[in-house]
Amino acid sequence: MKLISADSHVVEGPGVFAGLENRFGDDAPRVVKVDGDGDHIVVPSRGARGVNVARMALAATRLDRDTPIDRKLAHKPDVGTIEDPEIKAYFAGGYSAMRAGLVDGSKRGDDQDIDGVAMEFLYPGYFAMFNFPNVELLVALQKNYNDWLHDHCSASGGRLHGLAVLPVQDPSEAIAELDRILTMGYRGACIPCTSPADRPYYDPAYDPLWAKAAEAQLPLSMHVGCMSYVPKEYRPARRRDGIAAYAGAAAAVQDTLVEFMCRGVCTRHPTLQIVVAEFNAGWIAHWLERVDQGWQREYGQNPTGPKYESVHEIWNRQFYATIEDDQPALMTRGIIGEDRLMWGSDYPHTDSTWPCSAAVLDEMFKDYPTEAREKIIHGNVKALYGL
Repeated sequence: MKLISADSHVVEGPGVFAGLENRFGDDAPRVVKVDGDGDHIVVPSRGARGVNVARMALAATRLDRDTPIDRKLAHKPDVGTIEDPEIKAYFAGGYSAMRAGLVDGSKRGDDQDIDGVAMEFLYPGYFAMFNFPNVELLVALQKNYNDWLHDHCSASGGRLHGLAVLPVQDPSEAIAELDRILTMGYRGACIPCTSPADRPYYDPAYDPLWAKAAEAQLPLSMHVGCMSYVPKEYRPARRRDGIAAYAGAAAAVQDTLVEFMCRGVCTRHPTLQIVVAEFNAGWIAHWLERVDQGWQREYGQNPTGPKYESVHEIWNRQFYATIEDDQPALMTRGIIGEDRLMWGSDYPHTDSTWPCSAAVLDEMFKDYPTEAREKIIHGNVKALYGL
């Protein structure tokens, strides 16, 4: 049974940043080769070193290491250490050290075949493209990305489907870009998983965007880590512990989901489809219960806001979630809805199930109905994106 990954990633090439330096100077990202430390995406005004592109593709080193791949039953491979000699060499090599499929869309099928995957839907790897404070720069960068991604996926012979990005920080530009990507054949698009600090997603300024996406049957995705810029005055005074932040990543999108569900967006646009990507889904069943109770309490005390509607019905009408090796999601699929779950490999990121995806899924679904498995590993994504 061939798998379709609803959540995989690209490693952005230098073409994504072409021309930005001339227009925006040191505020613009660009690829810089660092002696002895590979290729980095650098924004000079933010610091000299930036992000090593190899960090966006660590899972792809698993078959190159001397150490065997270790993993628990029905779980993704254990995370390696950046002290491994092979990973150190990978960091130093940059793009030239990567598997060919990460820099050339026409060769990505080789990586998919190793994993038993027939097709992937691709999210960005450079999450920072969603949080530049200079909106004009952000718009230009995201247009560049959409052009580059289109070419990257077109070379794959139909095995890669990119998800475009929309610059919601300027709603009029987001609508214009939505029109443009529709003519390019995109099947889905990404928006930040947190709304801009000065304009929540229930603001009427976004209604034309939601209406157009719904009319075009273009799902909108919110991916973990892809957050809008937060001005300094809104940032917490104390930095969260890194482990706590990773474990509680869903908190970022939960506020955003309330904006859509409880503040009128889903009521006004009942056919708009939204994907909650790589937050996993084991938390959703409990969370929906709490939101439903909270909304009922609020509406009972102050019925002047949007009229209460069952949050469970909204979820099952308009929302999807992607999972990797999330056992609690399968255990609670009766509440979340097995029609609303989609598997993703997360390749080539650290959290990926690659190159063990087929085995992981065999183990995960051992005690579950075949019908549920077929929906989650390929049927739901096909239905959502009209394949």
